Amino acid sequence: MRAMTEELANHVANYKKMTLTEDILQQVKRVLLDYFCCAITGSQTVVSKQVFQTLLELEGEGDYHVIGHKKKLSKTNAAFINGTIAHSLDLDDGHTKGSIHPGTVVLPPLLAEAEKGKPNFDLLARAIVIGYDVCLRISSALHPSSRKRGFHNTPVAGIFGAVAGLCVLNELNKKEVQNAFGIAASFAGGIFAFLGTGAEVKRIHPGQAARDALLAVELSLNGLTGPKSVLESENGLFQAFAGADISSERLLQNLGKTFEISNIYFKPYPCCRHIHSSVDAVYKLKEKNEIKVEDIVRIRVGVNSIAYKHRHHECQSLLDAQMSLPYTVALALLYPTLEIGHFAPENSTSQCRNLASKVEVYIDEYAETVYPNERAAKVEINVADGSTLMELIHNPLGEPSHPLDDAQLAAKFYGNCKSIIGEEKTEEMIANIFNIEKEIDFLYKSFHNNNIATDYKGWIKHSKGVSK
Repeated sequence: MRAMTEELANHVANYKKMTLTEDILQQVKRVLLDYFCCAITGSQTVVSKQVFQTLLELEGEGDYHVIGHKKKLSKTNAAFINGTIAHSLDLDDGHTKGSIHPGTVVLPPLLAEAEKGKPNFDLLARAIVIGYDVCLRISSALHPSSRKRGFHNTPVAGIFGAVAGLCVLNELNKKEVQNAFGIAASFAGGIFAFLGTGAEVKRIHPGQAARDALLAVELSLNGLTGPKSVLESENGLFQAFAGADISSERLLQNLGKTFEISNIYFKPYPCCRHIHSSVDAVYKLKEKNEIKVEDIVRIRVGVNSIAYKHRHHECQSLLDAQMSLPYTVALALLYPTLEIGHFAPENSTSQCRNLASKVEVYIDEYAETVYPNERAAKVEINVADGSTLMELIHNPLGEPSHPLDDAQLAAKFYGNCKSIIGEEKTEEMIANIFNIEKEIDFLYKSFHNNNIATDYKGWIKHSKGVSK
């Protein structure tokens, strides 16, 4: 059997040999901008405050900054909460082939590690690129087998990306990386039982993995040993989470030559990525036709079998609404762009619920065949005069094939953050991130609380998506 763990570990240990092109460096800046957008906004949620208060009560204050809070926590707890807050509003970046949110797991422990060591931008960029590459390759190898078994790839595969990036910052050799991977595998986990239940536990999945990545590396540095072939071994990660039904090609293809950070998506809408193609189809139909919602008789949405799991109509919480395909399609019919406030339970309307009840979700043969290479969706709207409006979207806005450009990402940051930290600071932060190679020190001091507001309900009404 191919020594896949060793090959990935060698890839990590050889980080100095990789060439960072201008495009890759720009993508690093883009993921940092999007992460801080998600973290600043997410820091104001009820869940984030619950998690922060719990960690503070359990272990007290520490020396590491927490975005959105004046009090600091320990390194591991800071990574936990900074991972949680960035995933708290479903605005964070992702990867279609791996069905994973890499930034919320990879970046928090790297930024915590960097807070004391303060690496230059070149080293931090290499750690981020390697971290993304490892977790996206592992998640792509696991998916969709792991999801069909009920596992959430963000914490399952994300921990390996975070460990890989930390190994770069700590300059570990191949055997040491293998050891850290071996330890990390015993921490890996996360299940989809929350879906459609009203439970908010999904929000902490990246935080859990970010914290455990730091623990895995620290334990490795202090001599604890782990299995050196933990991915491919008989009782290893691939067997446990995917029944060994994995793609070694997606794991290792062009390893060291191309980097998966170039293949991520950035979200224009604050909801599950599996729903975005359907939203885009609705907006395309609205561009082409004058649709009166009162004339809609039925809405049929054809998606792949993974997206089909998001067909629940009952929404008891913000997360339920963000994960519901029928509810989000209804929102897209009612509003010109999707904002976080639209999903809040207190803002639910009878008109929206009535529209959602008309949505029938089914598994479309084409969408199922092309997934995960495409995230296709077909939307058909039957109206009162007997006509049917239909639109097929192959890939949603934000994918590499249909990207958000720098200006759109900056607009997303500005629209979400200005009501929290003020327009001047928002503009300053955007400029600083896009010029980070000139002065990186701001990264370690500018993003932590200062004037960040704490009025969650007041903020959520103004939070923006990317306008169509």
